[in-house]
Amino acid sequence: MAQHRDILGRAPSLADTLAQRLREEIASGRLQPGARLPTEHKISETYGVSRPVVREAVGRLKHDGLVTSRQGAGAFVADAGAASSFRIDIADFSDKEEISAIVELLMAVEATATAHAAVRRSDEELGRIRAQLEAMQRAIDRGEPGVDEDMAFHRAIAESTGNPFFRDLSHFLDHRVHQFIRMARSNTARHGGLAQTVQREHEAIYAAIEKKDAGAARLAAEEHLRNAAARLALYLKP
Repeated sequence: MAQHRDILGRAPSLADTLAQRLREEIASGRLQPGARLPTEHKISETYGVSRPVVREAVGRLKHDGLVTSRQGAGAFVADAGAASSFRIDIADFSDKEEISAIVELLMAVEATATAHAAVRRSDEELGRIRAQLEAMQRAIDRGEPGVDEDMAFHRAIAESTGNPFFRDLSHFLDHRVHQFIRMARSNTARHGGLAQTVQREHEAIYAAIEKKDAGAARLAAEEHLRNAAARLALYLKP
């Protein structure tokens, strides 16, 4: 079974790829709600993978609420709308429309979270945000991209909203759509002075939070996300 490689250069596992293929079968209607999934043996033969890989892939679909088990009868496609988890599967980070949609989503979440953090943060939480800002600067001074420090900075902001759902959604996005920001950040070193430009954007976000200026915090976060998308477009140019 052919595998693509993700944007960070890591090939997905066979179970990842098989689970995605089965999701596509369900989404397309080729596997209807209530339909019984083919047996492990049949899926194994069809996709050229081992039965343990099939079990792992089907297990992921069960976790997502797309498939249910009936004792002694096998696995069945769940009723439409029964999925228990929200998924974001990004196929092509060079697709301008997809990047635009991602940025729109992030602006809705992160800009609002940043505005709330500006109003609600405690002095202790401000200190944690400041610590991550300083950690990013040290990484830049060492000639490193500071990807982990960047993500920790934004997580510290989400945790300062006082809303656990912002925190949890931020963590979810870290593992799904923030790869494009990671990609943009990881390659800023290829363009002279760009890393410090990114840092100035973070400093503007921090300054607004420090001043408890929700409007300025929102605008600074939106500007940072727009620029992150532009930096990724720059990197992806042939």
